[in-house]
Amino acid sequence: MKYSFHPEAEIEFNVSIDYYEKCQANLGLEFANEVYETIQRILDFPNAWQSLDNDIRRCLINRFPFGIIYYQRDDEIIILAVMQLNRKPNYWLSRSEK
Repeated sequence: MKYSFHPEAEIEFNVSIDYYEKCQANLGLEFANEVYETIQRILDFPNAWQSLDNDIRRCLINRFPFGIIYYQRDDEIIILAVMQLNRKPNYWLSRSEK
């Protein structure tokens, strides 16, 4: 199975990496590694996490207050958001093409 980022989710991810890197050296890299480990868990078990809206799910990231919002389309995981959990909860809904 493969995955792809919605363009806005990719921007969120990169902005968050930059933010954590400015806070402390290598913290951005640690955040990125946690995100990729979470994506791997999603690829291994795509239906294991909480359903938010129809087939859209959220998997929490370890160590950081973020979750990955995604859905599965055929053999691909579409990542709609790399969401900071303190943000407005449903801001990503307009990104769903379902």
